[in-house]
Amino acid sequence: MALPIKFIATDMDGTLLNDVNELPHDFLDVFNALDAKDILFAAASGRQYFTLLKMFESIKDKILFIAENGTLVMYQGKELYSATIPKIETDTIINTVRNIEHTHIVLCGKKSAYTETKDKQAQQEIMKYCHHIMFVDDLLDVDDEVIKISVLNFNGTEEYVYPFVTPLFSDTHQVVVSGKTWLDFMDKQASKGQAIKAMRDQFGFTFENSMSFGDFFNDVEMLNETYFSYAMSNAHPDIKTLARFIAPSNNEQGVVTVIKQQVLQCHE
Repeated sequence: MALPIKFIATDMDGTLLNDVNELPHDFLDVFNALDAKDILFAAASGRQYFTLLKMFESIKDKILFIAENGTLVMYQGKELYSATIPKIETDTIINTVRNIEHTHIVLCGKKSAYTETKDKQAQQEIMKYCHHIMFVDDLLDVDDEVIKISVLNFNGTEEYVYPFVTPLFSDTHQVVVSGKTWLDFMDKQASKGQAIKAMRDQFGFTFENSMSFGDFFNDVEMLNETYFSYAMSNAHPDIKTLARFIAPSNNEQGVVTVIKQQVLQCHE
C-alpha cells in the first residue's frame, strides 16, 4: 500500500542533487507522476529563488519554491511568504563577520544577491547558488529587502565561523550551518519548517501526510515538520539521528528511489 502523501519537500544540495549538481535522470517522470496524483512537490533549498527557477524551468508553474532556507516561498511567480531582516540588524552582522579571516559574505535580497568579495574562487562558488548576483563595493549600501545573510568559509563554517557568531546572534537570529562551507543568518523564526507550516492551510496538507528529505542542519525544522522525514545516508550524523527514516545517498538517487517505492509504488 502506498503511503498517503499529499506533500513532499526536498533539500537540493547533498539531497536531491548528486555531487556534481545533477538532478536524478528520471526526476521529471517521477515529478509528473506525483503531479498526476495531486501531490505537491517543493524544492526546499538554501539556494536563491532565481537559481531554483532556472533549474526547474520546464515545471516552474507546478512546483513550490521554498528558497533561501525558508525565508522566501514562491508559487507560480507569486510570493506566498517571506521573512526579512531589518537593515540595522544586517549591518551589525556584516560588520561582525568582516572580522573573521577567510570569510566571504553574501547579502541575499528579494531582488538579487550581493557580495563585495574580490576572491575569484569565492565568486565562482557563490554563483553556483545565486543566479542573480551583483558585485558591490560596500554591502552596507545595498538597498533591498534582505531575507538571509550567507557566509562562505572554505575552511569550514562549523569550525571557524559558527563558534564565533553564535554567542553573539543566536538569541536574536536563526544561525545555522547549512553546509560544510556555508552558514546562514535569518530571522529568528525563519526556517524551511516554518515555511512549510505557513503553507499547510493554503495547500491542504497536514503533518501526517507530509514527507521530506534532507542532509544538513538547515533541514532540521523541515524534518521536524513532516512525519515521513528522511535523512540521506550521506547526511550529517546528527541529522540521521533526528530523522525517522534513512534514504539512499544523493549519489544513489535516494530521493526519487524512496518516492517511487513508498509513494508511487514503482519497484525496479
